[in-house]
Amino acid sequence: MGLRWEDIDLDAAELTIAYQLQRVRRQLLHRETKTEASDATLPLPDICIAALRRRRAEQSAARLAAGVKWQGARKDGFVFTGRYGTPIDPRTLNRTFTARSAKAGVRHITVHDARRTCGSLLADLDVHPRVAMQILRHADFSMTMEIYTQVSSKQTREALKRLGQSLTS
Repeated sequence: MGLRWEDIDLDAAELTIAYQLQRVRRQLLHRETKTEASDATLPLPDICIAALRRRRAEQSAARLAAGVKWQGARKDGFVFTGRYGTPIDPRTLNRTFTARSAKAGVRHITVHDARRTCGSLLADLDVHPRVAMQILRHADFSMTMEIYTQVSSKQTREALKRLGQSLTS
């Protein structure tokens, strides 16, 4: 939620993570990330580049529609904003995520569960655990492996099949 346009280089297909948006009491604060290990410049997949280009166009249209009511920065403001350019409250993101999931007819999961899904998908794709740790921005390897990664039954079956083949060869 703390991502700003100045943190993204669409041409180089990368973004820099350095800040987060937090609710503290009744105020939204744009703060540095929790740890230095959380900070990084990461490559962006093509699907993310396309989504960010679309987001930029939607935000430009919202800025024009809001006119003088627009409160966000003109050029380097937050990527994800409300109708008038203000940052989106993390609680609003959670409610919107839940509503869109229901509308799409998918099982309810939290935004945090989506991070776990990412970790599990990376494991299913045989991404090295250290790389998954880097993508998920964890400082502790065990956090990635024990909490954010679940191995699919398909991957388990395949591993046991390969093990059985190696024992009978």
